Amino acid sequence: MKTHDFYYDLPEELIAQVPLEDRSSSRLLILDKKTGKTIDGHFTDITDYLVKGDVLVINNTRVIPARLLGVRADTSSPVELLLLKRIDDTHWETLARPGKKVRPGRKFVFIKDELEATCEEVLDNGNRIINFEFSGIWEEVLDKAGTVPLPPYIHEKLDDPERYQTVYSKDPGSAAAPTAGLHFTDELLNKIRDMGVEIAELTLHVGLGTFRPVKADSIEEHEMHSEWYDFPAKASEIIRRARSEGRRIISVGTTSTRTLESVASIDPEMNPHSGYTNIFIYPGYEFKCVDSLITNFHLPESTLIMLVSALAGRENVLNAYKHAVEERYRFFSFGDAMFITDLYDGRN
Repeated sequence: MKTHDFYYDLPEELIAQVPLEDRSSSRLLILDKKTGKTIDGHFTDITDYLVKGDVLVINNTRVIPARLLGVRADTSSPVELLLLKRIDDTHWETLARPGKKVRPGRKFVFIKDELEATCEEVLDNGNRIINFEFSGIWEEVLDKAGTVPLPPYIHEKLDDPERYQTVYSKDPGSAAAPTAGLHFTDELLNKIRDMGVEIAELTLHVGLGTFRPVKADSIEEHEMHSEWYDFPAKASEIIRRARSEGRRIISVGTTSTRTLESVASIDPEMNPHSGYTNIFIYPGYEFKCVDSLITNFHLPESTLIMLVSALAGRENVLNAYKHAVEERYRFFSFGDAMFITDLYDGRN
């Protein structure tokens, strides 16, 4: 299957640059995954498509201030590091800009006497292993020195960094937000709970690899990035019981989907599990756990549009995207949402 098979034309002005004032006031495009039928609505309409007994699965990861701006200790020339993966208490795998300045042995200063670093290794993929020296508690130092990295297609300054966090974020570790969850408010979640919908929490720390383009002509040749996840006992209990009773598993976002399908691929019984996943879901994949998906609109030719195409069919998804463009939906991280489901499964 060709990467270009997942291309669609998107006017740049439809890329949302700032979040809406009210999280849940975004639009919602409902897509029937079997027929391709679409319905236009608003995100608060999601309750019209949920029923008692459904399980909503959310990713409770929290974005860290992973962008660090500093200088070389010897020349004071500027450098930028993006934290990707924590290796131990002081070592991180990072992206570095400009890379030619971040070489093994070189030292960098972010806050003098509070946060300094040394490059220890350049990996085959170009990432750097950085050893940080800091005074105090790491999380507090990072909050002081770093900023939240926004996706490369967002050019506007974000006035309130909390708007790039879900209202249920709690486990720090992501370099990017699980953006499908940005539409939920506490009030909407409480309404959903009151309907008798169960909410299961898991964690997948989103890496910047989620924005990495697919450069291979054939998607089967793409090397998927790896991300850490935790599927805890409580989520396992909720989902195992629901599946045994034939109830729907509704994933909020592609990150929750990748976690659930990774666990199901390892253990069909869905017992608690944690580890790293590089699962690549594209058309032809048979879903083992997820029935329906709440998601945002994704970049052309990205692994994320390939994932949603696996659930709903490539033609259905591309036709839905064409409709969204024509109706001037807002796209990507701060944009509108889709609910991909089976409208006629007898449960809604």
